[in-house]
Amino acid sequence: MYRRIRLGKGGAQRADCIEQGYVGLNYGLREDLTGKFPPRWRDFNALFVPQLVENDPSLSKIAAGLGCGSIWTLCYEMSEGDFIFAPDDDGDLAVARITGPYIYAPGTELPHRRPVEWTGQTIARSDMSETMWRSIRGPQSLVSLSGYESELLALLDPNTHRPKIIVESEEVEDPSVFALERHLEDFLVANWTQTPLAAEYKILEGEEGMIGQQYQTDTGPIDILAVSHDNKELLVIELKKGRASDAVVGQIQRYMGFVKQELAEEHQLVRGMIIALEDDLKIKRALSVASNIDFYRYKVSFDLEQVL
Repeated sequence: MYRRIRLGKGGAQRADCIEQGYVGLNYGLREDLTGKFPPRWRDFNALFVPQLVENDPSLSKIAAGLGCGSIWTLCYEMSEGDFIFAPDDDGDLAVARITGPYIYAPGTELPHRRPVEWTGQTIARSDMSETMWRSIRGPQSLVSLSGYESELLALLDPNTHRPKIIVESEEVEDPSVFALERHLEDFLVANWTQTPLAAEYKILEGEEGMIGQQYQTDTGPIDILAVSHDNKELLVIELKKGRASDAVVGQIQRYMGFVKQELAEEHQLVRGMIIALEDDLKIKRALSVASNIDFYRYKVSFDLEQVL
């Protein structure tokens, strides 16, 4: 297993973690969880999400669910020998391997811990692919990098990693469109207030800032997860990124199912939106019987202005 971890708000505890040989999380869950981890993260969330929300009424169920899921993954699901990566301010990754079981450290900034051995290796931001960099740079505390296993194994010191396993990448139907559309997500996020979507929705935020970009689920990361200003609707946005039409429709339906079952409050509806560069008859046919998913095209344009 491969995970990126952000050690404290803004990585504030990173130096201490490296010096003391541990990684950890907080999320306001202040009790010893030894012996309290069920085999499924959903059961763990069912136990502790209500507690977190009760302790902090300003905390949304979505943010609490993300926190509980991260704690369960780090403290229970990850095994000894698994890799974990901690970025610095420049995005370079310090590399560690988990060496022991869950430890509770009361009264500390990161009380839910796993002991680790830092390998001494650093993976430079400049050596990462753009897609992997986009996955690690968000504010979420814990992010899966298992989809980049082949890339990570190529970057890791051969003395520290296990035998290389090739992981098939996501099938891309049109590489030229993918090259353009992979930047659309960042553009939408950076310019959200300038889009028509901002009138009704805002990108989901948590304690550490925006958490709605590349929101992790049990079937992959949602490109953008937004919530309406009146908090009555959650919007799942998926970019086509040159993929086959059927794959995109199936993926957004899986994401919406996750959001409905695991994140949405009783009063919240879940809608979906697919955004693509080109019109797509297959998508329109599929969505003609899915009234809660919209299909949008985007346009790319530029102007030339003579300055001399």
